[in-house]
Amino acid sequence: MRTSYSVLAVDDEPSIGKLLEKELSTPARAVHVAGSARQARERLRRATYEVVVLDIRLPDADGIEFMVELRQRYPDMEVILITGHGNIDNAVEAMKLGAYDYITKPFNLTELEVVVERAYQRAFLRNENRALRHAHDRGRPGVTLIGNSQVIKEVRYLIEKVAPTDVPVLITGESGAGKEVAAHAIQSLGTRADKPFIIKNCATLQKELARSELFGHVRGSFTGALESRDGLMAFANKGTLFLDEIGELPMEVQASLLRVLENKTYRRVGEKDHRSCDIRLIFATNRTLAGEVEAGRFHEALYHRINVFNIEMPPLRERKEDIPLLAEFFLARLGNGRDDLRISDRGMSCLMQYAWPGNVRELRNVLERSIILAENNLITEHALPRDLAGFAGGGGGQSGVSGVPGASGAMGETQGPLSLEAMEREHIARILEFYDNNRSLAATALGISRKTLYRKMREYDIG
Repeated sequence: MRTSYSVLAVDDEPSIGKLLEKELSTPARAVHVAGSARQARERLRRATYEVVVLDIRLPDADGIEFMVELRQRYPDMEVILITGHGNIDNAVEAMKLGAYDYITKPFNLTELEVVVERAYQRAFLRNENRALRHAHDRGRPGVTLIGNSQVIKEVRYLIEKVAPTDVPVLITGESGAGKEVAAHAIQSLGTRADKPFIIKNCATLQKELARSELFGHVRGSFTGALESRDGLMAFANKGTLFLDEIGELPMEVQASLLRVLENKTYRRVGEKDHRSCDIRLIFATNRTLAGEVEAGRFHEALYHRINVFNIEMPPLRERKEDIPLLAEFFLARLGNGRDDLRISDRGMSCLMQYAWPGNVRELRNVLERSIILAENNLITEHALPRDLAGFAGGGGGQSGVSGVPGASGAMGETQGPLSLEAMEREHIARILEFYDNNRSLAATALGISRKTLYRKMREYDIG
């Protein structure tokens, strides 16, 4: 559980406010005081509180109505009411409307402290569960970058330097090159390693709901907004938010993200007041964002703000000496306890000579499939897709197993070496053919979004 949290005590009697601030404050619990609803709103605009202790009688607001307002605007915050004996019925009614509990005056400080701690525990567990639903952690895919090549050593050096800071990081590189693994490494080596790590692929955001998913919304702010909800910014508070494929973020949302980077504030959809946030932001893209800026598809100020520290992930074809180590890592991870899995010399030769347009992700998928086809725990060229088996020489291209993505013919069997663009075009075309032109399945197999697939189909004139 998180080691510290904040409590806001709202009471118009200065003596009670001072008492609560003095007696409830601990190294793990910060207590702030507001003497009215107006002051409380100001406090809540500037900071995040997990628990509010609220007097049911305030000089400028009805305590019950103010409690309902707080629950609507801050659904993940718990409210505890302080009431006199004559207002117990009102306090019980308030619990039906969302209050966590109530304490009667004169109150016992020990009892109040227990209620406050329980309220925080509920708020924390609820927020933690929501964060986990968004984290897409996938068992944390290894925070160590596999390889001993010079280019991967340089990447590892940059990660170790930037991880302890809080500056934004932009990770660039081709699809499947390991940008998410690099993001995990930055987070795990930083000061927020034990805090939430939220991952979101911007290509999966629906244009109409992108702002709501990132920043949250209040009830009634748009059709279908039946209740107030927090967004990823709230879930990632104090932790790290990794926005993959940032080039796909709608232009109208980019300006709001720029405010987060510059002022550390944001607004939920339909809300007038800004909220503060404390988030480490990491971005990734396979696009050339400078070109996107020139084309008017990406906010120039946002580009300069996120490009404070750039890490370029090298494609696998530029670090082929790492393939044996990567293969060993994936065999151990995917072998389901089969620790004697190995690759034949001819099989490894195929892996070393192939161009890998899908990069490390494609290598992983190939090995996962080849493990199934391995005989006596040995992966030979016959267990590889034909695109790879063709590099075994001596007609090895005809010995691959057909009926799998990329197995409709050996790349380069009847022609000279192809350019990278030509190989990528042919690879995409074969995947589409295998899946009978089902673009959703093809995009999943390629490890890219449907939007990116459509763009590449237009770029390469793939019908």
